Amino acid sequence: MKHLLSFLPLFLSGVLTTHAQFAVTVSPPKIVGQKAVVSLALKNNLTNKVESARAVCFLLDDQGKMVGQSTKWVIGGTKDRPVLEPKGETTFNFVITNPQPFTTTNLTAKVSFTRVVLDGSKLADPNRDVQVQPALK
Repeated sequence: MKHLLSFLPLFLSGVLTTHAQFAVTVSPPKIVGQKAVVSLALKNNLTNKVESARAVCFLLDDQGKMVGQSTKWVIGGTKDRPVLEPKGETTFNFVITNPQPFTTTNLTAKVSFTRVVLDGSKLADPNRDVQVQPALK
């Protein structure tokens, strides 16, 4: 029994890391006057093409209050944004405008995906198949 328990953490870590995902890295916002640009690095670790993906980006101040948002098709949707092949990588820039200049530059971006369409019009589960993480500093 003692030997079985020693393998449990190894087994669990294997279970947690074997699921392929659509990986998204979110860079800190760059503020210029009335605009904030949030860069996304997208990598398709799934076995299918990602035909399209729709995401929402929220800008939060240091108090956690939302100061801006934008929703866009970050993959697909138009001819200038082609599908993302398996093992493929691309970038997307969210541009969020504000009617007046941002009062602080200490903003964070929170990104979530609302729809991910795979090859053959199959829907992926954004909660399970998309991994969003902040960029390393």
